[in-house]
Amino acid sequence: MKIGLAYDLKEEVPLNKEHPDDALEEYDSLETVEAIVSVLESQGHSVAKLSGGRKFADNVLQNSVDFVFNIAEGRGTYRSREAQIPAFLEMLDIPYSGSDPQCLALCLDKPLTKKIVQTAGIRTPRWQLITNKNELSELCRDSFPLPAFVKPAFEGSSKGVRLSGRVETNEQMGKVTGALLEQYHQPVMVEEFIAGDEVTVGMLGNFPPKIIGMMRILPRKRVNYFIYSLEVKRDWQNQVEYECPAQLEARILQKIADFSLKAFETLGCRDVARIDFKLDREGLPYFLEINPLPGLNPKSSDLPIMAAKMGWDYQKLVSSIFRAALERYPEHLSAN
Repeated sequence: MKIGLAYDLKEEVPLNKEHPDDALEEYDSLETVEAIVSVLESQGHSVAKLSGGRKFADNVLQNSVDFVFNIAEGRGTYRSREAQIPAFLEMLDIPYSGSDPQCLALCLDKPLTKKIVQTAGIRTPRWQLITNKNELSELCRDSFPLPAFVKPAFEGSSKGVRLSGRVETNEQMGKVTGALLEQYHQPVMVEEFIAGDEVTVGMLGNFPPKIIGMMRILPRKRVNYFIYSLEVKRDWQNQVEYECPAQLEARILQKIADFSLKAFETLGCRDVARIDFKLDREGLPYFLEINPLPGLNPKSSDLPIMAAKMGWDYQKLVSSIFRAALERYPEHLSAN
């Protein structure tokens, strides 16, 4: 089977002059690309590296591929950017791994995602969307509960999620929100700060999906409150310990599992996703966000780390994602 690999390498993504220092955070390294290629080739497939952006458009038209394994994050600051490659593939009627354009566009929009999961009975922190400084003034007058956390509304990979994002006063909230509006050129979400542990859940498959692990992220040093921020993620080996399986009460684990399965299905995810929760001081889980295009760096991404702690090697993880996707296309499965 000839498989195309869609991806966006950090070094291939053009930047604007005044970009934030985390502008390339979501994009992949050559290490990730080569690791996935190695897994697919070990199963007897040939792999065409299709790249991303305009290169992808040219390459996919020039290569006659049977299937595309998609890890491309998309280009620009559009809230629908993760839907770019799947939408192009659907236009060409080429099967691919992962969620469809509608799901990917929806899940990158954090406020819209929260609205939808709330309708499904999934608990999520209170929040307010801010699109300009006038709305921020109104929020301050309305006394949004503090402390709060401020972050860009349409980003992933912890872009814009900094230690300074936790605010305790209206003055701090105004300063951080104003800076994010200017730097990221998109709305900002002000969210109720939940002070407990962070738990991330890995999910694979369809009909129904299965939870492969729940991982609690614990700071190595004692802190008054923990934020799994970009600063922490960039230095994760020194900053955090990953506890997987998460050592939590059975009732808490069951509620996280229930919320995870419901979120995956309600939002229309396929094949793979990672879901983030915060626990309050009583252990009640609050949905933060879902990533239907989780990072697959074999050494540093949360999902591969979680899978390894659950006894899965990298080959099994990537192969399982590929197999789950292929099973949605029975005509390709029977032919290969």
